Amino acid sequence: MRKSLRAAAPFAVPLAVMAAIFVFSAMPSDGVDRGPLMLVARKVAHFVEYFVLCVAWWWALRTRVGGRRALAPAVAIAIGYAITDELHQTLVDGRVGTWRDVLIDSAGALTAAAAIHRLRVRAARERTTSRR
Repeated sequence: MRKSLRAAAPFAVPLAVMAAIFVFSAMPSDGVDRGPLMLVARKVAHFVEYFVLCVAWWWALRTRVGGRRALAPAVAIAIGYAITDELHQTLVDGRVGTWRDVLIDSAGALTAAAAIHRLRVRAARERTTSRR
């Protein structure tokens, strides 16, 4: 039992992020237009949520398959969840699912992947130069 809990522990964070996204998406809209500043804030939140989700999945998956091989599945999971989240929003009163939000979410996940890749390349380069 203890071994299985230890194996499952890395997945708690990405699953918690997904649960939080689901809860926020399930909240009905009050229909009040809060202006362009609030629109920008909501779109930035979309980007950041899926950036964090991608990083969380990469972190969890790297314990199983290694850092490099975990990147593509982490991105795929984040983008797949973005699509299903927008579909979910079509079922919530006052909410609509939009492809624009899927693109913003995907941009967050892809930016996270690019940042992870860059940090990994930089770390590998530093390890190589420190061995000389």
